[in-house]
Amino acid sequence: MAETLTPDICVIGGGAGGVAAALAAAAFGVPTVLIEREAMGGVHLNTGGVPSKAMLAAARRAAVARGSQAFGVRASTVDVDFSAVQRHVHDTIARLAPDHSAARLSGLGVRVIKGTASFKDRRTVTADGIEIKARRFIIATGSAPLVPAVPGLDSGPYLTTDTVFALEHLPPRLIVIGAGPTSVELAQAFRRLGSDVTMLAPGEALPESDPEAAAIVLAQLEREGIAVKTGVSLVHVSHIAHSVAITIEVDGRQEMVEGSHLLIAGERKAATEGLGLEAARIKHDASGIKVNRKLKTSNRRVYAIGDVAAGQPHYANAATYQAGLVIRNALFRASVRMDRAAVPSVVLTEPELAQAGLTEAQARQRRLKFHIVRWPYHHNDRAQAECSVNGEIKVVVGKKGEILGATIVGAQAGEMIGTWCLAIAQGLNIRTMLDVPLPSLTLSEIGNRVALDFFTPNLTRPRVRRIIGWLRILG
Repeated sequence: MAETLTPDICVIGGGAGGVAAALAAAAFGVPTVLIEREAMGGVHLNTGGVPSKAMLAAARRAAVARGSQAFGVRASTVDVDFSAVQRHVHDTIARLAPDHSAARLSGLGVRVIKGTASFKDRRTVTADGIEIKARRFIIATGSAPLVPAVPGLDSGPYLTTDTVFALEHLPPRLIVIGAGPTSVELAQAFRRLGSDVTMLAPGEALPESDPEAAAIVLAQLEREGIAVKTGVSLVHVSHIAHSVAITIEVDGRQEMVEGSHLLIAGERKAATEGLGLEAARIKHDASGIKVNRKLKTSNRRVYAIGDVAAGQPHYANAATYQAGLVIRNALFRASVRMDRAAVPSVVLTEPELAQAGLTEAQARQRRLKFHIVRWPYHHNDRAQAECSVNGEIKVVVGKKGEILGATIVGAQAGEMIGTWCLAIAQGLNIRTMLDVPLPSLTLSEIGNRVALDFFTPNLTRPRVRRIIGWLRILG
């Protein structure tokens, strides 16, 4: 007879969101089961965020060495050992793997099952010969690369984000299909490591980012020698010997792009195959599992979080944030609501591009009354000292001075956006940014300056000038 488990929570998927949900449930002493069929840590640890950022870190060192002349330091040559770069990537994964391991989760009270999960009915999942009848299920299976249907593509080899980190040699000429955050990060990384890179985007590049900020990033990519082609239709792929040629159409004209390697790094598809969603009466389509604002599916016992949930942001931090919401609702009946604007994002190119809260476009879509205030990096002392003046901060401020959103493009944007995440989450007024003394000669001072710039126009109004005048006389 098959073993039967009756936990309170059963999590399907051991990626960032699944692990966060399982650990949160177990921390409250709730019987918890987690099922994972592949490597623990999911895409984020093994083929996504962690390896790409490790490769970017190596590429950044190469770029710094090449650009050191501006500081009076001459590096005669920059020698990139690609096999050593890949060792760094996989060593980074290995160092972080214990945090996501089955051993760690088991030690904290989570029953981990290695196998493929499939719903038998509305309240039963099977995996590795075990039946799990849980009070609540959380699907966190993530996503997989979506390979476009292009004639000739399958006639030869190509890379995806699942396989690119297994390369043994640096691609001499790399073609990247896609222009989302992962696409531009890998394009810049390989270019800085020594590849010639062409990036092909079916639509706009960095489409979910503020267009002004995205333009700054893309201009830098082109300065570094990356050919960025947007609005591209893929017509045909030809594999010839050890090369690949792609026929594309841009503005009604066809042209050919040639390379030694092809990397598919564009859209992703929800990993729902084999889950038996029909048996559980869970509605889904090509975009993923349908969820409401509480992240519940059409089966009231089942939640879906992360990339597998339709219409949700594809970031690891979004999945972990959603895990917290779901556990609060499942265990304590807490009223929760997923707000996409609450999830910050960062593109770790150079310059970095970080966003929190609403963008200008989103504020317009909601028909809000707001002001835009910005401050450039080139007015910051630290940016000038570091020769990192390419960038700006742009803040969306509500009619009462409340901070609705912030976009930072420039050096260390991903680190500096944290302050603005807190301000937005707490509903702070932009005046607060003036009241906080910040350490001098840091990039974070742009937060003070952009806040000051918001109030500067008021100081020139006649009424304000008269008040200041009377205060001077009375003083």
